[in-house]
Amino acid sequence: MADDDLDIDIDGIARRMDGAMAALKNEFLSLRTGRASASMLEPVQVDAYGAMTPINQLGTVNVPEPRMITLNIWDKSLVSRVEKALRDSGLGINPVVDGTIIRLPIPELNEERRRELTRVAAQYAESARVAIRNVRRDGMDMVKKAKAAGMGEDDQKLWSDEIQALTDKHIAAVDRALDAKQAEIMQV
Repeated sequence: MADDDLDIDIDGIARRMDGAMAALKNEFLSLRTGRASASMLEPVQVDAYGAMTPINQLGTVNVPEPRMITLNIWDKSLVSRVEKALRDSGLGINPVVDGTIIRLPIPELNEERRRELTRVAAQYAESARVAIRNVRRDGMDMVKKAKAAGMGEDDQKLWSDEIQALTDKHIAAVDRALDAKQAEIMQV
């Protein structure tokens, strides 16, 4: 039954799993590894103009040195709000305000903080695995519905195996990304 095979959107399933991987990589960018990176500030939101606004939309973010980030805030009235958001962000960075420029010195990570960051990375990876498994479950539900609509046993097995292979591939990619990030964090 070719019509029923169309109900299984394997490309959509793969796209959703790729989205979980992209979200994981974005979360990994926010973890600091002792080196300055503008992407560290991406998750920081500031209450500006009545809405939560990403910090990079309120000023220019620069990395002039390996251990320093500077923010040149465009609206002087927002400097204190940006400073407060940075302090409350949990990044462990102490902002230094100089007019409309905020300097963020990146401290050297100690062993305890490195271990803590590896645990956070592991939590991010587990969230990505759960998201991928949820997509797998949705795909398997599509196969069950197609079977109820008349899909043959062979086709059901073929689709189930394909969805499982896609899941295994994405879970392995999450594990590789986690190993690489943990190695980067633990590197002195």
